[in-house]
Amino acid sequence: MVNFTRLLSFVAFVVASARADLAIYTDSAIATGWDNWSWNSEINFTATDVAQGTSSISITSQAWSAASFKSPAAFTTEYAGLKFDYPVKTPDISISFADSTGDASTPGIPLSQFPKTPGPVGWNTVLVDFAATPPNGVPLPEGHWDRINFQAAANGATYHLDNISLVSEIVVTPKFLSAEPLGDRLVAVTTEGPVDFSKLSATLNGKAVSFTARHTEVPADSPKKSITYFTLGASLSQGTLVIKAGDASFSYALPAALRTTIGTTAKVINPLVYGVNWPPSASYIKNIGVTASRWGGNAVSTYNPQGDFTNAGSDWFFQNRGHENADEWVGWVKGAGSATMLTIPGLDWVSKDSTSYSFSRTEYPNQQTWDPYNADSGNGRLANGTFVTPPPDPKRAYTPWTPAQAKTWLAGMKNKPTILFVDNEIEIASETHHDVHPELMGYDEELKRVLDFSKVAKEAQPNVQIAAPSTCSWWFYWTSVIGYTDNAAHGGQDFVPWFLDKMRAAEKTAGKRLLDWLDLHYYYQPDTSADDAPARAKRLRMTRSLWDPTYVDESWIGENPPQSQQPDATKVQLIPRIKALIEKHYPGTKYMISEWAAHGTDVIAGLVTVDSLGIFGKFGLDAATYWVHPPEGSAVATAYWLFRGYGTYFGTQSLPVTVTNGSPDLLGVYAAKGTGTGNSLVVVNKDPSKPLALNVSGLASGNYFIRHFGGGAGVAKWQTRAKLNSTSYIVVPAYTALFLLKIQE
Repeated sequence: MVNFTRLLSFVAFVVASARADLAIYTDSAIATGWDNWSWNSEINFTATDVAQGTSSISITSQAWSAASFKSPAAFTTEYAGLKFDYPVKTPDISISFADSTGDASTPGIPLSQFPKTPGPVGWNTVLVDFAATPPNGVPLPEGHWDRINFQAAANGATYHLDNISLVSEIVVTPKFLSAEPLGDRLVAVTTEGPVDFSKLSATLNGKAVSFTARHTEVPADSPKKSITYFTLGASLSQGTLVIKAGDASFSYALPAALRTTIGTTAKVINPLVYGVNWPPSASYIKNIGVTASRWGGNAVSTYNPQGDFTNAGSDWFFQNRGHENADEWVGWVKGAGSATMLTIPGLDWVSKDSTSYSFSRTEYPNQQTWDPYNADSGNGRLANGTFVTPPPDPKRAYTPWTPAQAKTWLAGMKNKPTILFVDNEIEIASETHHDVHPELMGYDEELKRVLDFSKVAKEAQPNVQIAAPSTCSWWFYWTSVIGYTDNAAHGGQDFVPWFLDKMRAAEKTAGKRLLDWLDLHYYYQPDTSADDAPARAKRLRMTRSLWDPTYVDESWIGENPPQSQQPDATKVQLIPRIKALIEKHYPGTKYMISEWAAHGTDVIAGLVTVDSLGIFGKFGLDAATYWVHPPEGSAVATAYWLFRGYGTYFGTQSLPVTVTNGSPDLLGVYAAKGTGTGNSLVVVNKDPSKPLALNVSGLASGNYFIRHFGGGAGVAKWQTRAKLNSTSYIVVPAYTALFLLKIQE
């Protein structure tokens, strides 16, 4: 009888139908039918630095600009991948795909994350597998993808490309990607292709260990990879574990277990901390467990509900465009089971249509840059970066907007939101919406606008909650764009405590609260752009700024903090600091971070997100929404899934956890109760190379639902059910997040 499993392990696995490859560029020009849609980039199709043939493409792109090539038809459903050569030195560019028929684009993936092989002398070859894109091996989302973008980052980029083609098939060689210890006696084996598991063996401290059970999962978001869980015949313990898998060998120095104690004093976790901005669909909300959805950002500051128009502001040449209807958005988001958060425009103008723009070449001929798709529309700045003068007539692109109009709109909504924001980052309107508000906004004007619109919002929707001021960054928590003279004009008081005092006084005058939520945006400030080992380590410890009174922020905040009345100004300790200010200046106000992010899309960003979500629950943040929604299947979305995906929840009440000799730079541990028969645990191992072990007191032995991602294969992983025979030695692999939930025996 033929052993088909063993036979298949030696046979290449073909994942695309046979067809000829399509050359996009070989020499001198792109293929017939393809168009050069590059923007703010110098493109030379006859450069003499070549991988092979007679020429290559030379590209010099300004910041955030791209070499962009458009196909005459969608290609990701017809071809298996994209292949190209580039010189050995990796340029700082990202690869994405776009739909020229709509406004859709895939997230950009840094070139450095794609596997590369040696190509022609002095060049590398990259193969982009449409069915398994970095960093998690997920397929490209469905879409009419007909454009390929090579986009520079903030510093621009100069580089070459050669031999660009769409490939008809990709051959997958069976491979063991990783084999890692997990829990107290599991080994999680990540594979690609039909491997031969008969070649798997293990030793613990030199003694052979048997495999007593096996269970395989194929992650829905990375279908080219499988996760097979093997139960060991003996529990893991300190020492050396060696797992041999075919020609691969994986060795681990298992450390002494850190003593970990779960306390019993429970604090409610507000489920609204698991929120995002702009979820793309109801299924997305349900799949990764989104609890709160925000309609926010710069564009909606100029949303006109009479026609559904917005303006991109400084984000894209101050241009109007069509937009989804707010009432309908609230309806479908609420129907998916998510709380809804809607932004009220708070300036004096909203977009009048979907086509107008503010800075015409005819009126302002000497602008810094121009829209690559509309040569008459500029960015409103001179070559030196200053705005042109005089400011444009707002009526070019806008129509007036008043609190009375906002009240009429809100009162007529069929679907009422949970929370209403008064504008978005309104304190920097002179920058983001310079065409309608060129004046610098100070304390008094910002307060007046919040009060004017919150009053009519409460009249139109008496049960709605109001959030403000949605301040953009740490600097503006304490001052305005006018600067410290504005502080001095208001008794030297920092902005946030002053604002809370004024809203508390307004409640006494109005006889009701006009502010229910203090909303402040927070983006981690350390520079991690180097993407080397020190930068990755910094990313994983910067979450300490959310809570740690001993952590000096590794950014400008720690080096040169803004002038303020705040103690320990170099130490952010964000959540305790802001909650203390609320308690002092306006007790009962809830605290929200409606914009935050994790610096990237890779596995580390996923671990940062797990750590952040754990901290939000542990330290009592009331709500948080990620900017913008992370794509489903990405490492960041997987972090949400870890806590709440597909209806399996971490817990409703946070429990205190202490870890003896555990460093917050390398470890995050969070416990909860409320959804199973016992406590649940989330552990983040931030160490890039070493597993950790925990001796957990307060976590019972028994049957557990287990989720995890990260680790040696660097891919999102799935879930299993297993028995913990003991909680005295629980192993978590390097760069891994682990979720354990006690289930019914």
